[in-house]
Amino acid sequence: MPVDYLRTLTAPERTRRTNLHLGISLAFVAGATNAGGFLAVQEYTSHMTGVVSSMADDLALGRLDLVVDWFTSLLAFLLGAATSAVLINWARRRASRHEYALPLLIEASLLLAFGVLGAMHHYIGTSMGITVALLCYVMGLQNAMITKVSNAEIRTTHVTGLVTDIGIELGKMLYWNASAESEAQPLVRANKERLFVHLQLVLSFFVGGVVGALGFKHVGYVSTVPLAIVLALLASVQFLPARR
Repeated sequence: MPVDYLRTLTAPERTRRTNLHLGISLAFVAGATNAGGFLAVQEYTSHMTGVVSSMADDLALGRLDLVVDWFTSLLAFLLGAATSAVLINWARRRASRHEYALPLLIEASLLLAFGVLGAMHHYIGTSMGITVALLCYVMGLQNAMITKVSNAEIRTTHVTGLVTDIGIELGKMLYWNASAESEAQPLVRANKERLFVHLQLVLSFFVGGVVGALGFKHVGYVSTVPLAIVLALLASVQFLPARR
């Protein structure tokens, strides 16, 4: 049953399969949010490497107003991750089955808020800095959640580490074991399962980016609604009574 399958994705009981399927779904959402968000606010909000580098550059160039904006984005991402950790640990201490569903529901609500703030920007005068910080908060919230779900095996809001791990496994596949295996010198073998997992996550992030960019290009901020629905659907089934 579809509901039963969706329920497993955010259930406290985890398997490698459910971690991967949830990770692929969230990587798609992150890719779409990051690419669409860039067209909206001209900033990528899912990874903090560029934020910290830009903050350092602007500090060196004396552009203190931009330094404040970058620091706000970094702080928002940090607070999002902290919020996710608080929610998950709070639910775990109370043996709640909603430990992973709560952050997703909040993320869905905030994506809708981003769409409303963006669409109404010219009417209500919302600061773009607030909009950027909101997206950074959402990305921090999501990345911390999937990190705790998978025991730090899966990341969904950035692909630098994933591409690095893909390169490592490809290097292992290309390595020529000239000597026989021994206890002191085991053969170099690629972890094909790990390689396949990371390839799927990168592909999902890329496809999400294409969909998000096209969505924002053609329909604008309304394109956040389907993303919010996906997240709400993933989370809401956990609140339904289990079938006997």
